[in-house]
Amino acid sequence: MAQKDYVARGRSKKQAPPPKHSIPWLRLITTLALVGGFSFFLWTLKDKSAEQVTVAQAKNPVKTEDDLPDIPEEEWEFIKSLPEFTVEIENKQQDQPVILRLMQCGSFRKESQAQELKAQIALRGGLESQVRTQSGRWYRVILGPYENKRLAEKDRHILQRVKINGCKIWNWNL
Repeated sequence: MAQKDYVARGRSKKQAPPPKHSIPWLRLITTLALVGGFSFFLWTLKDKSAEQVTVAQAKNPVKTEDDLPDIPEEEWEFIKSLPEFTVEIENKQQDQPVILRLMQCGSFRKESQAQELKAQIALRGGLESQVRTQSGRWYRVILGPYENKRLAEKDRHILQRVKINGCKIWNWNL
């Protein structure tokens, strides 16, 4: 069985050299005519714009700096009135009743699960929590009461750092 040499097969055919092209006279003449026509068009526009500028200058003479009016000085009213201005602020926080907030970290059916979460909060987070029963069925693990939400959020972030998630802050009364 003879092996075919595909590389040598391509070399055996002799190709004719590409034909030499003569200068494309038609393309050269067309290009020169277009460039010349465009140049003439631009030259005629230049002459028209110069004539329009001279006509416009004749109608509206150029004003010098002496002809312009003086810039008026600005008077700011608030500079005089601000030192004498006072604002009365009502403190609405004193009028509102204090709302205590509790943070619930879990609710379980078994007391052992609630006690386990309470121990984790004490050991990992260093916070004291309580286990409260509700109707003898549910055991809630709560922290608080807190006077404002900021304190409750601070303790919740402490618990989140030690991977105790799921604590919610509620506006509850004891």
